[in-house]
Amino acid sequence: MNSRPDQLKAFDRLLTIMDELREQCPWDKKQTMQTLRHLTIEETYELGDAILDNDLEEVKKELGDLMLHLVFYAKIGSETNDFDIADVLNTVCDKLIHRHPHIYGDVKVENEEDVKRNWENLKLKEGKKSVLEGVPKSLPALVKASRIQDKVAGVGFDWEQPEQVWEKVEEELSEFKEEVQNGNQDAMEAEFGDVLFSMVNYARFLKINPENALERTNKKFSKRFVYLEEKTKSLNKELKDMTLTEMDVFWEEAKKL
Repeated sequence: MNSRPDQLKAFDRLLTIMDELREQCPWDKKQTMQTLRHLTIEETYELGDAILDNDLEEVKKELGDLMLHLVFYAKIGSETNDFDIADVLNTVCDKLIHRHPHIYGDVKVENEEDVKRNWENLKLKEGKKSVLEGVPKSLPALVKASRIQDKVAGVGFDWEQPEQVWEKVEEELSEFKEEVQNGNQDAMEAEFGDVLFSMVNYARFLKINPENALERTNKKFSKRFVYLEEKTKSLNKELKDMTLTEMDVFWEEAKKL
């Protein structure tokens, strides 16, 4: 691995290149925080894909792309004299020191849960009106549900045992089934949302990341379906001409790959 001087040299190199691009490149000169926003979100998802695939070479590349965006935003901020990269880094360093009094102060903690609880309490003391203020509104619903539950658990609003959470899942499933039988579309949607929320909560108790779990299933299903398509084409057929029984033969083959 690189030494600290080499790491700092590489970061300085990126800052220098960013300065040059912002001054000389027509595309880079035109960018604003608003035009970069959707690209940053895309890069974040690409990093997430690489992590799920455990492709460390790709993780390295995607981290670089994301780092470029962070430096880009800081460069734009410096041009309006609002902040520069040093302000960004010092701000997060100050926050980390403040929120880790068990490392940089005299607070004692016993475990990870104590750390999380202290973190949320400190944020409230900083002026936040609710522990939920730290959950971005634009998060996908599944991720948002997970973050909401993490936040409220951090201040003690939580179940005590996984069995209690599973009882809640069964309760919500029963209520959903009842509304399906009633045929009330709006009520069905509301109860289905409750089922998903309770399942996300149960996953948290089992130390399962629901977003990762669902994406693994997405990838698994997609891989099997592509196999089904390829096998169908090899027979000079189209899926719409296949029976479910015929398709199931290839689906079972795909499950064994």
